[in-house]
Amino acid sequence: MYRGREGQWAFLLHRLSGLAILSYLLLHVFSIGSFIFGERFYMAIHHTYDLWPFRIGLVFITAGVVYHAFNGLRIIVMDFTGAGVAYQRQMWYGVMVLSVLSALYAAYHLYPRLIGGF
Repeated sequence: MYRGREGQWAFLLHRLSGLAILSYLLLHVFSIGSFIFGERFYMAIHHTYDLWPFRIGLVFITAGVVYHAFNGLRIIVMDFTGAGVAYQRQMWYGVMVLSVLSALYAAYHLYPRLIGGF
């Protein structure tokens, strides 16, 4: 049975992080565009964004953007250099470390907002 290795996980996480970034972008465009319906509607939406799932989502979207960016660079290195394929596993672990560190950094700086909101 095929259990999947780093390459398969890199592919899956790259797709999922891309979809998360797209969802965040669409939500952001909707949020900014909602101002045409009035300030009251706009502020109601922004009060919804202060709920805990959205606050925690900020940490995950930060990690997703960093993962997607550095994994894209890893793919470029693998495609355009012959040596990149030999080190793809180590580079993927490096991408994961950078993603986790960025999520921890975001959580540290967003801690007051994560706990109590604005």
